[in-house]
Amino acid sequence: MPDFSRRRLLSALPGLAGLAMAPLAAAATPVQGFKVVKAYPHDPEAFTQGLFFHEGFLYESTGLHGRSSIRKVEIETGRVLQSVGLPDEFFGEGITRWGDRVIGITWQEQTAFVLDLKTFKLWRKFSYPGEGWGIASNERELVMSDGTPELRFLDPASFKEMRRVRVTADGKPVEMINELEWVDGEVWANIWQTDRIARINPKTGVVTRWIDLSGLLPQRRGSDDVLNGIAYDAARKRLFVTGKLWPKLFEIQLTPGR
Repeated sequence: MPDFSRRRLLSALPGLAGLAMAPLAAAATPVQGFKVVKAYPHDPEAFTQGLFFHEGFLYESTGLHGRSSIRKVEIETGRVLQSVGLPDEFFGEGITRWGDRVIGITWQEQTAFVLDLKTFKLWRKFSYPGEGWGIASNERELVMSDGTPELRFLDPASFKEMRRVRVTADGKPVEMINELEWVDGEVWANIWQTDRIARINPKTGVVTRWIDLSGLLPQRRGSDDVLNGIAYDAARKRLFVTGKLWPKLFEIQLTPGR
């Protein structure tokens, strides 16, 4: 989600303030910490919107009009091995893999691009109502966020919405759900403009744990370079995170926290 959506941010500030304080004040939702396993180079000009891991490589989407792209990235070096740009009128958001395809959504253009995983050649397009922020997939369905407390579950073939769940923490709705990743049966979500990841039960929408990544990148250039980007290597249980305009990608392990 772009940081210049001023009106929407201002209207959400009271909810964000409550979100920041509620997990700290209430014991109902545990908060996990982290330790860094390794830091890797990351393109500091990449306005990261989506991230996933596949067969040893990262696939990343970037945003902003005229700069949106989908990329294949070498983890160890941060080198972009393959890239395709979106038309200038599109603002790229999250991406995910479905079989031998890459599905990338857009912010306000109500358009999803489906690319061949190997060639990045455009295969087809989908349309959907409302905004698109993050997207992830499991073995059966796609799950998409739009900045509201609701997650949409979609049929991957038709993009038809099958169901929705409302995300809550300690009984309160969670706003600004952004980039998504499917991790061992849960939906993990960046919460825009915070250093937190929500671990969400996909059936109930309840946040079962928070992951607090405060201090992961202490020096930032401005309000745009926020935490955004989760990729999971299921085979080796490796977790990668980064942010918009971050110079580093981090492999982390979670700690029990509090």
